Amino acid sequence: MNIVYNSDNYYVVEYAAQHGFELVDKHSARSTFFQGDVAEKFAASMRNAIAEDSTPEHIDEFLENFDVLLNLPVVYH
Repeated sequence: MNIVYNSDNYYVVEYAAQHGFELVDKHSARSTFFQGDVAEKFAASMRNAIAEDSTPEHIDEFLENFDVLLNLPVVYH
Protein backbone atom coordinates (compact mmCIF):
# COMPACT_ATOMS: atom_id res chain seq x y z
CA MET A 1 0.00 0.00 0.00
CA ASN A 2 1.39 3.36 -1.07
CA ILE A 3 -0.32 6.69 -0.42
CA VAL A 4 -0.20 8.54 -3.74
CA TYR A 5 -2.28 11.59 -2.82
CA ASN A 6 -3.91 12.94 0.33
CA SER A 7 -5.86 16.21 0.59
CA ASP A 8 -8.75 17.50 2.67
CA ASN A 9 -11.12 16.05 0.07
CA TYR A 10 -9.54 12.98 -1.52
CA TYR A 11 -7.25 10.08 -0.78
CA VAL A 12 -5.56 7.96 -3.47
CA VAL A 13 -3.83 4.72 -2.51
CA GLU A 14 -1.82 2.40 -4.75
CA TYR A 15 -1.99 -1.33 -4.11
CA ALA A 16 1.03 -2.51 -6.09
CA ALA A 17 0.49 -6.22 -5.43
CA GLN A 18 -3.04 -5.98 -6.89
CA HIS A 19 -1.97 -3.57 -9.68
CA GLY A 20 -4.68 -1.19 -8.50
CA PHE A 21 -5.60 2.19 -7.11
CA GLU A 22 -8.30 3.18 -4.64
CA LEU A 23 -9.86 6.64 -4.82
CA VAL A 24 -11.73 7.84 -1.71
CA ASP A 25 -13.89 10.94 -1.33
CA LYS A 26 -13.46 11.84 2.33
CA HIS A 27 -16.66 13.92 2.54
CA SER A 28 -19.06 11.38 1.06
CA ALA A 29 -17.18 8.38 2.53
CA ARG A 30 -17.40 6.65 -0.87
CA SER A 31 -14.68 5.01 -2.90
CA THR A 32 -13.85 3.08 -6.04
CA PHE A 33 -11.07 0.68 -7.00
CA PHE A 34 -9.28 0.71 -10.36
CA GLN A 35 -7.36 -2.38 -11.43
CA GLY A 36 -5.37 -3.53 -14.46
CA ASP A 37 -5.50 -1.41 -17.62
CA VAL A 38 -7.95 1.04 -16.06
CA ALA A 39 -5.58 1.56 -13.11
CA GLU A 40 -2.69 2.24 -15.50
CA LYS A 41 -4.75 4.81 -17.40
CA PHE A 42 -5.89 6.42 -14.14
CA ALA A 43 -2.26 6.66 -12.93
CA ALA A 44 -1.13 8.18 -16.24
CA SER A 45 -3.96 10.72 -16.13
CA MET A 46 -3.11 11.59 -12.54
CA ARG A 47 0.57 12.11 -13.46
CA ASN A 48 -0.51 14.41 -16.32
CA ALA A 49 -2.77 16.41 -14.00
CA ILE A 50 0.10 16.81 -11.51
CA ALA A 51 2.47 17.85 -14.30
CA GLU A 52 0.00 20.56 -15.40
CA ASP A 53 -0.45 22.02 -11.92
CA SER A 54 0.47 20.25 -8.70
CA THR A 55 -1.69 22.36 -6.37
CA PRO A 56 -4.22 20.46 -4.24
CA GLU A 57 -7.02 22.54 -5.78
CA HIS A 58 -6.12 21.41 -9.29
CA ILE A 59 -5.65 17.76 -8.33
CA ASP A 60 -8.94 17.74 -6.40
CA GLU A 61 -10.65 19.27 -9.44
CA PHE A 62 -9.21 16.47 -11.59
CA LEU A 63 -10.37 13.81 -9.11
CA GLU A 64 -13.89 15.30 -9.03
CA ASN A 65 -14.29 13.90 -12.55
CA PHE A 66 -14.38 10.41 -11.01
CA ASP A 67 -17.10 11.15 -8.42
CA VAL A 68 -19.72 9.30 -10.48
CA LEU A 69 -17.68 6.09 -10.04
CA LEU A 70 -17.49 6.32 -6.24
CA ASN A 71 -20.03 3.61 -5.48
CA LEU A 72 -18.42 1.70 -2.61
CA PRO A 73 -19.04 2.84 0.96
CA VAL A 74 -15.92 3.32 3.09
CA VAL A 75 -16.01 0.83 5.97
CA TYR A 76 -13.78 1.25 8.98
CA HIS A 77 -12.55 -1.90 10.71
